[in-house]
Amino acid sequence: MEIARDILLVVYIIVCIVLILVTTFQAKESENAAEDTYENPSANKYFDKNKSRTKAGKMNKRTLILGVIFAILTVATSIVTYLAA
Repeated sequence: MEIARDILLVVYIIVCIVLILVTTFQAKESENAAEDTYENPSANKYFDKNKSRTKAGKMNKRTLILGVIFAILTVATSIVTYLAA
């Protein structure tokens, strides 16, 4: 049980560091995006359809995946630590 806990903690720390880095390097959303959409609603249709293929879309997807992995590892680490005690 000690080995499993140690492995989980190392993976947990790595995921934490990568999640911090990915979140830091994300581009800031445009503040005027809502205003641009109201002024010309047909202007952003191409971008909206292909948003996941852009660099920002890929970073958002990576952040979401790392966040889910972080949450799962948090629960798993606490369970393993509780059972080891």
